[in-house]
Amino acid sequence: PHVSSRPVLDVLRRHRRPVAIGCGSSMVHQTCEALVPVAIGLAVDRAVSTGDVRAVVVSVVGVLVLFTLLTSAGTYAFLVIDRAAFEEAHSLRTAVARAVLRDPAVLRGRQVGDALSVATSDTRHAAEALGLVSFLASGCFGMVVAAVVLLRIDVALGLGLLVAVPVLVLGLQALAPRLEARVHDRQRSAGLAAAVAADLLAGLRPLRGFGGVPEAVRRYHLASTLSRRAAVGAAGATSVVVGVSTLATGAVLVATAGVAGAFVARGRLDVGEFVTVVGMASFLADPVRNVSACVQQLAVSRAGARRVATLLAPPQRQRAEVRPHPGHPRALPGEVLGVVTTDTATADALTQALEGVGGAGGTLVEPAQTHLLGETLADALASGPVPAGRGVALEAALEAAAAPTELGTALADGGANLSGGQRQRIGLARALAADREVLVLRDPTTALDAVTEDRVAAGVRRLRAGHGTTVLITSSPLLLSRCDRVVLLTGAGRHASGTHAELLADPDYAAAVAR
Repeated sequence: PHVSSRPVLDVLRRHRRPVAIGCGSSMVHQTCEALVPVAIGLAVDRAVSTGDVRAVVVSVVGVLVLFTLLTSAGTYAFLVIDRAAFEEAHSLRTAVARAVLRDPAVLRGRQVGDALSVATSDTRHAAEALGLVSFLASGCFGMVVAAVVLLRIDVALGLGLLVAVPVLVLGLQALAPRLEARVHDRQRSAGLAAAVAADLLAGLRPLRGFGGVPEAVRRYHLASTLSRRAAVGAAGATSVVVGVSTLATGAVLVATAGVAGAFVARGRLDVGEFVTVVGMASFLADPVRNVSACVQQLAVSRAGARRVATLLAPPQRQRAEVRPHPGHPRALPGEVLGVVTTDTATADALTQALEGVGGAGGTLVEPAQTHLLGETLADALASGPVPAGRGVALEAALEAAAAPTELGTALADGGANLSGGQRQRIGLARALAADREVLVLRDPTTALDAVTEDRVAAGVRRLRAGHGTTVLITSSPLLLSRCDRVVLLTGAGRHASGTHAELLADPDYAAAVAR
């Protein structure tokens, strides 16, 4: 995938056949729908008013055939387009997930929530372009059919409707920004309330410890109240838009019926044409509204497709932006290398630089924050196929990480039913079981007590020494004391190398590892 100047066109090109079929079927559906008032008008003129039984039967059969064709074409169009849209959305989501898993460096400069939004909302919006193009084409074609029918009946009346209905619909669209703003406020406040609730639940134990539950509840009550008010405001705005739209559409229909009735009284129109004009006035608002909505939604699809395409930019373009620290260490084969930094920015820069090569099959960068996926502990430990010629037993990895060994243990959302230390040890066991040629661990023991941390330090050393290159970005003396070599990196660009014991004489190093 590449960043295209017209990403929506890329989506359409990938599904040329379904789009063509969908547009054709939608046009047939819209044409049949436009011809319904014509068919009813003809039935009134040639069957109902004359009382001819044969004409009545022919009219009924004709209307049934028209509705059958209308329904079949519309159903087939929806089937083809929806299938293509679902396939495209799934393909884009899979491509985004593959890009992130293959090379975490593509997330540089993005928050996790933003990447999740791209993988869910933006991929869906991009795929919706397939249906929008179909509806746009059918809406335009429906307006053309309606224009031809109306102008053939009466030029003046036809022109009046063709001007009045679009003006009405576009005028109603002026209310859309108000509704959109209210809906945006509702979504934002609901998201804020959910975030506050999630934070409260995640920190419930420490909140109880220092008596902060009442304050947390007060803040959630405030966020919930704002969310409720925004929801009520959005519902009110929706009601206003729907009410005004209904009244305006009804007014146009009443006015059309009045003018057409006057024309019938003067003999300018017959009864069948009167029925056709009134029916066409009711129909015409639908394609005009569809065209207007599709034009607006296509802008959303273009924005979503652009965000997806940007995230799927070639990895080398993403990696080229990395500016490594001049003292970035070079680990030797089979070495356990410790890295100590004097500031978080340097550690982040080093992690990003290593993530830039993390797409290689033999390298794994395990971040400090652990994410557990799956319903059980066994699911969370699954790390995919192990590289050929390598392999570490899961039991050995769990033992080295001092992690829980009950593989059938159920996991709540992201391991929420486990302590922070348990989640961290499970993530470490998963990384060890993956048994990559190069394993990078960022602060793997920050949530552990000293006794458990010492067990983990010994386990990692035992499992990885001489078996693969291991880089530990940490300030833990227990981990660093078991490294073959330790490198100190400072924010000023200075670096030093030696064993943990040797580097303790360095003031910067001693300050960094002091606890």
